[in-house]
Amino acid sequence: MANCDDVDAGRKSIVKGLCICMGEGPKYLVREYVDTDEGAIKDTTVGIYVLKDASTDEPEDIGTVLEGVKVLTNLDNVALAFAMLFGLMHVLNFSYPADLRYTFEVVIIMELDCGKRSNKATALKNRLLQ
Repeated sequence: MANCDDVDAGRKSIVKGLCICMGEGPKYLVREYVDTDEGAIKDTTVGIYVLKDASTDEPEDIGTVLEGVKVLTNLDNVALAFAMLFGLMHVLNFSYPADLRYTFEVVIIMELDCGKRSNKATALKNRLLQ
């Protein structure tokens, strides 16, 4: 993180770190594009996109993608986009993508503490409670 005072950057790092901790690549959840790359966004099944201008590091647009369609646009930050994506997947009864299964499972556990979970999710929960 270049700027430790940036709360949004910290939240983005936490979301990406959760993917890494669960053995899944954050590239499957958050994809950053320089200039508008609509073709690449259309190839995304489920995820968050961050559009950046080549001349600046600030994002022009942050949003969610489901089945190659931009569902939500102009969101404030990646953490909000992740929460909205999670909610959309539940409301629309989408199954979790295989590349992000454990990441979404951990989010459910943190909220609901369901009894049935994978070994990876249980191990993370035990580490967090130590």
